[in-house]
Amino acid sequence: MVGALAPDFELQDQHGTPVKLSGFRGRRVVLVFYPLAFTNVCNSELSALQDFAADAHILTVSVDSVFTHRAWADQEGYTFPLLSDFWPHGQVARAYGVFDEAKGLAQRGTFIIDGDGVIRWSIVNPIGTARDVADYAKALAEIS
Repeated sequence: MVGALAPDFELQDQHGTPVKLSGFRGRRVVLVFYPLAFTNVCNSELSALQDFAADAHILTVSVDSVFTHRAWADQEGYTFPLLSDFWPHGQVARAYGVFDEAKGLAQRGTFIIDGDGVIRWSIVNPIGTARDVADYAKALAEIS
């Protein structure tokens, strides 16, 4: 997918507000798919993103409901959008090739999208394997 136009989507965040990827044109986006809220690995990854200082917008996506995302964001203090790919179930994760059909949730996929909407970097880890936020910073620095 690197070098391709990122599939556009519109999903609701933890407040029920629609967020459209193409609304971020002109700005870089770090798009992070994760399996499920309230799990140890996902919590550690998103907590690291909360402290991630980069010249890019963070968007996170899972198949959890808006209500689950709201409860989790409130509990953990997440301030970036937690987007619900609940219905149609996993449609956006499928568009990015990170939906695990057997388990019904997203793998740990990360995509850095430039201001023109082009995917410039990506990594996909198995569901149980955490990503390193330092890799995002390095990739962002390389594509500046």
